[in-house]
Amino acid sequence: MAEKKLVIDQKRLNYTGLFSVTDLYQLIDNWLREYAYDKFEKKNEEIVGPTGKDIILELRPWLKITDYAKNEIRIKIFMKDVKEVEVEKDGSKIKLNQGEVQMIFDGYTVTDYENRWENKPVFVFLRAIFDKYIFEFYSNKFEDVLIEDVNHLYMTVKSFLNLYRY
Repeated sequence: MAEKKLVIDQKRLNYTGLFSVTDLYQLIDNWLREYAYDKFEKKNEEIVGPTGKDIILELRPWLKITDYAKNEIRIKIFMKDVKEVEVEKDGSKIKLNQGEVQMIFDGYTVTDYENRWENKPVFVFLRAIFDKYIFEFYSNKFEDVLIEDVNHLYMTVKSFLNLYRY
């Protein structure tokens, strides 16, 4: 069974105001493509209520580092009371969304995700020794890359949302 190690635990981003839902999706998608992450969309719900839409999205992009290890980011996006509004900017009207956005970023390193070391008990023992003493130096590098990627994605989304402050 693959072993997941939690490296970043619930890094939160909260925003209330004007933004564009489609541009936010596109920003995250472009960032994942640029940094070679494979995108996996685990959950995508949209609930229409009397005060606006509630959108719940969970993404689990992952980056294969070696045949033994990969980095995985879990992005949970909760949008509440999203309404479409018209805003005048530079003499022209544009359509934006207004509401609350909460994003939660988690980062994991996953080892033996193909379950190659789980066939026999001897392999499980060797894997534990290998992870603890030999592979530790490399796994620390993978964690550093993961931390850097999550922080960069967080700052990219944060700066994008701050563009809509009028």
